[in-house]
Amino acid sequence: MDYLPLFFNLHNQHALLVGGGQVALRKARLLVRAGCHITVISHQITLELQDLLDETQGCSGILGEYHPGLLTEKALVIAATNDDALNARVSLDAKDKNVPVNVVDSPALCTFVFPAIVDRSPIVIGISSGGKSPVLARMTRAKIETLFPQRYAKLGELASKFRAQVKAKFNTIGQRRNFWERTLEGQVAERVFAGRQDDAEQLIQQTLDTADSNHNAGEVYLVGGGPGDPELLTFKALRLMQQADIVFYDRLVSKEVLDLCRRDAELVYVGKARDDHAVPQQGINQLLVDHAKLGKRVLRLKGGDPFIFGRGGEELEELKANNIPFQVVPGITAASACSTYAGIPLTHRDCAQSVKFVTGQLKNRTADLNFDELVHPNQTVVFYMGLHTLPTLTERLIAHGKPADTPVAIISRGTQPDQKVLIGTLACIVERQATAQLPAPSLVIVGEVVNLHQQLAWFGEDTTPLN
Repeated sequence: MDYLPLFFNLHNQHALLVGGGQVALRKARLLVRAGCHITVISHQITLELQDLLDETQGCSGILGEYHPGLLTEKALVIAATNDDALNARVSLDAKDKNVPVNVVDSPALCTFVFPAIVDRSPIVIGISSGGKSPVLARMTRAKIETLFPQRYAKLGELASKFRAQVKAKFNTIGQRRNFWERTLEGQVAERVFAGRQDDAEQLIQQTLDTADSNHNAGEVYLVGGGPGDPELLTFKALRLMQQADIVFYDRLVSKEVLDLCRRDAELVYVGKARDDHAVPQQGINQLLVDHAKLGKRVLRLKGGDPFIFGRGGEELEELKANNIPFQVVPGITAASACSTYAGIPLTHRDCAQSVKFVTGQLKNRTADLNFDELVHPNQTVVFYMGLHTLPTLTERLIAHGKPADTPVAIISRGTQPDQKVLIGTLACIVERQATAQLPAPSLVIVGEVVNLHQQLAWFGEDTTPLN
């Protein structure tokens, strides 16, 4: 380890900043955020930096030459000039006086370095490469930023407000730690992240008041896992996946997405394939209720979006009837994701001003659809679960007036590495699928926009081009 990570308390401390340009301005902003009083010495000071100094109590700028006397009673010094000799002199003077020094972009002259910072005060995370690769440190910071909502700071403030009460309520460190772990990852945290600070305070107070009853309220997270590519998950989906105690997942949830769930969470498969339901829908509903009543954080993980042909509404009705708290996280639905990965825009000014999402198989296992609405010109129709009813769908679309040469695409395992796209027309797509045998899950797109695939395709494999 080249550097020991430390956090300076600079509130009401004094620092010297040598340099008055844009680099100095960036450092000055950080120091001001930490409550530090800055003295800037430079022959020129940018207007923006001077405005910052004028607006901040205890800060000042001096137009002139640096000299060692400026280091007196300074907590630290930063050299941010383009004069290498001056920077080296500042470093030497600071070391002689045992004043911590940072010379921008010169690690050999520094006794401390600035990390890339994720600021969710009072939670502050610093990432450093020891000056060897600042770009890599910034990239790491960007990844960490995605894990912590902007309101994480509010959560820290809330924890601070109730810290004394929690300490008085629980006698041991272990009890206090368990309380905070569940609170800071549960319903209280979610209310804070949603901007409902008052509700969060009321809930944490209620939790403290009833703590002796040993009753832990559970919650259900209904989360859309998207079409398969784990990089298409939302930040919120990933966060809830990381804190769930038990996960009930569908057949359409990819292994890569499932691998992002918390490592010690219990994983329960409740998927449904054609004529093969691992657990009936009513049984799934009851499992969610039963485990939430045990005080668990329950994740219901669905492929795509839970409110688009995902039976999410049915499950929430059961939770509501049993007074189980829940929240819903939308996912990227298959129609949007698969069409995008296939280079097929669902709408286009030249050929499609509307789009319809249709299930190819209804509850009674027929394709009893309103085909008069589906054959309108200048629209795209996307069939979910339409692979097994493809002959019926194509025949009835043609019978209701859709031209037989209307382009059709079948997208199999969209967004995943083995994605394949089969192109044809209403007249020939059934025959081509009989030859290609693209597997489910597949999506069927009907409309003139399919013609754009040849021009815009960028991902996956074409099985058959359009003649």
